[in-house]
Amino acid sequence: LRMLQVKLIVTGDDFGYCPRRNQGIVDCFLAGAISNVSLLVNGSAAADAAKLARRYNIPIGLHANLSEGSPVCEVLKTNSSLLNQDGFFHGKMGFRTALSKGLLNMSEVKQELKAQVELFHELTGHLPPHMDGHQHVHVLPEVRHVFAEVLEEYGIKYTRVPIEPGLHNCDWIPPSLMDFYLGVEEDSFNTVDVFTKHGIRWPDIYIGLSTMGRNMSVSSIRSAIDSAVLQPPARAAQSGTVTIELMVHPGYPSVPPIGGCGEGPDDFSQSWERLHELQTLIKPELQSHYKSRNIQLCSFKDL
Repeated sequence: LRMLQVKLIVTGDDFGYCPRRNQGIVDCFLAGAISNVSLLVNGSAAADAAKLARRYNIPIGLHANLSEGSPVCEVLKTNSSLLNQDGFFHGKMGFRTALSKGLLNMSEVKQELKAQVELFHELTGHLPPHMDGHQHVHVLPEVRHVFAEVLEEYGIKYTRVPIEPGLHNCDWIPPSLMDFYLGVEEDSFNTVDVFTKHGIRWPDIYIGLSTMGRNMSVSSIRSAIDSAVLQPPARAAQSGTVTIELMVHPGYPSVPPIGGCGEGPDDFSQSWERLHELQTLIKPELQSHYKSRNIQLCSFKDL
């Protein structure tokens, strides 16, 4: 069991959100603490982020966004089911409410996802090797089918399925947040067959809900990885390699009005929690833990 090789993709989400987020993510990458990033193409600093990724050779994928800020598809900016009365996306919970009421037009969802892939290509010069969803919108009912179709159309092989082992034992997560996480988990279970049918792949194990923001610590990351490796999925046990994606949100706090995806930065982005993640991820004891456990940091193209 000890000889199981672990490939760990540490993905910094929300690249492109604001200059201070970009700086934090780059600092983390240069410190060897993250190995992959996910770009918000409608982020206020997306073009800058793409330049930084090119300059520092940072592996980059697409963080598809249907819930925060403004669409990138011109046609949908004025009149679309994806917008609230203020002309912005419905928000993390608003999107879910509108979806459950049958108010979202799935052809508009598809149009926007394709526009984001096209803009990603324009900014970076290549298609995203992986594509996931901001605030986990990509595993929601109906959306999951459209999302899978777009990935298949563009030949994007990898995504994220946020089913986190041991989530139920995390008694430090407040009940309201746990309810949201359990919803994400249920949606993810219902998405597995859809993504599989479209030939889309994802790492063996996902970690990131129990270690977000204030809940991140060297020990929370270590124990999440250790428990995942102790009960590897069958295919990992056979191949001798287990792949894990750790989702993280490092950065320096946003200072309004700069940042965001069209509406300015949200509370999480302005809080100390982003900096806390950055400071935790670059700790030498975390790096030495990776070495002692035969954990190799990599990106999706290394799988």
